[in-house]
Amino acid sequence: MERIYKLLEQIVPNTDFKNAKDLVDSKILTSMNIVKLVAALNEEFDIEITPLHLIPENFNSVENIWELVQELDGE
Repeated sequence: MERIYKLLEQIVPNTDFKNAKDLVDSKILTSMNIVKLVAALNEEFDIEITPLHLIPENFNSVENIWELVQELDGE
């Protein structure tokens, strides 16, 4: 998960991602941030996040993002 924290910090600096549980709902991650994050995750983890995966629940916390990455990495 550390790699995800680093990616998020590059996209939205100075945010406490370790304690934030509502990244989308509280608008910490905007739609443009999510586009950048998806591109970074695809490259970093060699996965393919498709439009089907672009639901708020998958990006509302680092834990949810990590679960998505693990799910796609296992496919």
